[in-house]
Amino acid sequence: MTPAAAVAKAAKNTEDITSLRYRMTGQYPAQGKVTAEASMRLKPTVAMTMKMKAPAQGADGTAEIRLVDKVMYIGGNAEMSKQMDGKSWLKFDLSGLTDEQLGAGASGAGQAEQNPAAESTFLTGAKDVKKVGTETVDGVKTTHYSGTVTLDTLRKSFKSADKATREQREKSLQQYEKLGIDKMTVDMWVGDDDLTKQLRMKGQADKGPLDMTVTFLDYNKPVTVTAPAAKDTADLAEMLKGLDGS
Repeated sequence: MTPAAAVAKAAKNTEDITSLRYRMTGQYPAQGKVTAEASMRLKPTVAMTMKMKAPAQGADGTAEIRLVDKVMYIGGNAEMSKQMDGKSWLKFDLSGLTDEQLGAGASGAGQAEQNPAAESTFLTGAKDVKKVGTETVDGVKTTHYSGTVTLDTLRKSFKSADKATREQREKSLQQYEKLGIDKMTVDMWVGDDDLTKQLRMKGQADKGPLDMTVTFLDYNKPVTVTAPAAKDTADLAEMLKGLDGS
């Protein structure tokens, strides 16, 4: 199998993914060094939980994010709690978005809501994709592929996908567009099961470098996410209403 065909096969297999668990580490524009671990359900409805750390963001730089029933909760940060009368979670209602938009990162919460399963298809847009070699990632034997993509070539590569898949990949791509990135180097490690085991994306954004590595820990395992207790939650909409009186 050619490198391009192998990458395309792994990309095609992402369409059957119902859930995933992954670890993320690297450099993110305007946030500096970021580490995170997340579980994400894509079907039948989108839900996610992520614990992340970005030391450059002040305080202890830690936060937990949950997405349940199209509502996002951000908490786990002692500094936030001080500003919300002791409540430990901030609530954002995202009910105006579709499941496809939520799963693709359209909520605008940066890398926390990006769907790495969709992003693992990006290498199909590279015209220079090549096989680097075989490597072991987290104890799994993989084949390492690499290539360079631009946002324009990525959009063209999406045209052959079905409507739902195309929309998901496009929404994921828009996150990088907002960062001011127009070109990325993509490295992809594919296991013998023809699923992506690891993904690395590097590029230059308006507010600094992007260099993120996502390691996929498992696929299609049950993911259950629960909302924080109402007594511990502050509603952003209510807070804003109180500020302007409307």
